[in-house]
Amino acid sequence: MLDFKGEFAALFAALLWASSSVVYSRLGQQISPLFLNFIKGAIALFLLLLTAILTSSAIPNLPPTPVFFLTISGIIGIGFGDTVFFSSLKYLGARRALLFETLAPPLAAIIALIFLKESLSVYSWLGIVLTLIGVASVISERTSNQDIFTINLKLGISFGLLGAIAQAVGAVLSRSALTDFNLDPLWSTQIRLLAGIASLIPLLFSQRHQLKLPSLQWSWRLVGIIFITAFASTYLGIWLQQISLKFTATGVAQTLSSTSPLFVLPIAAFLKEKITPRAVIGVFIALSGIALLFLP
Repeated sequence: MLDFKGEFAALFAALLWASSSVVYSRLGQQISPLFLNFIKGAIALFLLLLTAILTSSAIPNLPPTPVFFLTISGIIGIGFGDTVFFSSLKYLGARRALLFETLAPPLAAIIALIFLKESLSVYSWLGIVLTLIGVASVISERTSNQDIFTINLKLGISFGLLGAIAQAVGAVLSRSALTDFNLDPLWSTQIRLLAGIASLIPLLFSQRHQLKLPSLQWSWRLVGIIFITAFASTYLGIWLQQISLKFTATGVAQTLSSTSPLFVLPIAAFLKEKITPRAVIGVFIALSGIALLFLP
């Protein structure tokens, strides 16, 4: 019997990220994206530190270079990138916002080509084109509410593009650190998360009045939802991603973990959101483009 634990781990991670994005898109109507990103990161960092203690994982003695790259990666990819992603969730919803995440792999490939001198094959260039076509097909689809299309969609597109760029830059910086130094993913993830949430503190302090809005009704139920979602999306999702990378080829793991938009479609349908054939086709085109990026 064939062992597909790596493949199943990647698919489960994609399912968790899709489900969590639906929850975050609803939480974003009540909590600012900046504060939501901070809470999510703080919970995940606490869980990662607890894991390190329980597993007796020693603090590594790292040279300054990888720490610097991981720190900048965390600030850009997590601090800035996740915040604008939550903003795109607020204006676009999970289905469209997640589709922008499919732009991150081709953008990362282009950035790596420029700065890391990693060459791209013909398949890679074709994958980039297909991904862009798929994303453009879905985000250009008009909704029944023209006001949402003309106002919120434009804001959502801007935030989505910024989020994809930030994730791509963060990924390239992380790759530069991880390929040159033998780092434990548990600690490299903690460095990135710590840098990301620390970069949010000055912004949160300047916007502290927004945390006292009467419309924000804190309850144990709300706290529980945020904790469980952060546990699933950031802590458990990262762990499953590492399992997939350990037990299957990198290209396979990356491609399968990018299938979140596919899982969002049935979730959106369950929530009574209208799913058009054009949306389904656009998602498959974008994911086909990502798959081509990992061909030799």
